[in-house]
Amino acid sequence: MKDIQVRTITGIIFLVTVIGSILLHPLAFLILFAFFTIVGMREFYLLQKIDLGLSGTVLYYISGLAIYFLIAFIGLGYVDVRNLVVGIPIIFLQIVFGLYNQQKPDWKRIGSVFSAIIFVVVPFGLMNSLFYSHQIDGLQSGILIGMFVIIWTNDVFAYLTGSKFGRHKLFEKHSPKKSWEGSVGGFVFAQASAYIMSIFYPQLSIIDWLVLAAIISVSGTYGDLAESLLKRNAGVKDSGNIFPGHGGVLDRFDAVLFATPFVFVYLNLI
Repeated sequence: MKDIQVRTITGIIFLVTVIGSILLHPLAFLILFAFFTIVGMREFYLLQKIDLGLSGTVLYYISGLAIYFLIAFIGLGYVDVRNLVVGIPIIFLQIVFGLYNQQKPDWKRIGSVFSAIIFVVVPFGLMNSLFYSHQIDGLQSGILIGMFVIIWTNDVFAYLTGSKFGRHKLFEKHSPKKSWEGSVGGFVFAQASAYIMSIFYPQLSIIDWLVLAAIISVSGTYGDLAESLLKRNAGVKDSGNIFPGHGGVLDRFDAVLFATPFVFVYLNLI
């Protein structure tokens, strides 16, 4: 009972904090997710069992944040998109930093740094761009809120449906508890939540909302599986403990991180 209470309280605080930052101001969201970016990078490196050393830790985190803010500022319209080229040398500087690492330089460490940028930094940065995607009269937070609502709906009902009706394993090798029945249940309720979002935020058509929900459900499930693989390889249950009862940043955002690039691409194609 105590574990359920802890999970519930943490979940409510998490929900209020994330949605509150979206509704408050883009800069509030920017700062909050800059913090999540740092913590997420740290969890990723720990799961990879990478020792960055003191100098490497400082340099890799600074460069990671630089890429996050660059992508975010471009998405928010503060920086011209042409400045995205600045991110290219920053990425390749990771190799240079690796050569000067106090530990023995190796490609596994450098590869883990690149992976953290792709899996953690870039998606968190791209989330900021959704504030201005298909806006009506300026700032529009509906799509960003919708993405979180759809993902959380998918996760909750995939768990509930899978717990009740789950018989056929989805990907037993990496996540034994996931089932096809749970995934279908999550998908169906995600579609329902997308329909509701189309009523409150009509800047996207109902068809686009339903397509987004399908993209989010499928890609989010793979994000969950990818993070499960990371944890299984590391021999741990959770990526961290920043959210009591829920684990770490990667545990809470695995589906979001994987879904965001696909959502971003789709919104820029329609």
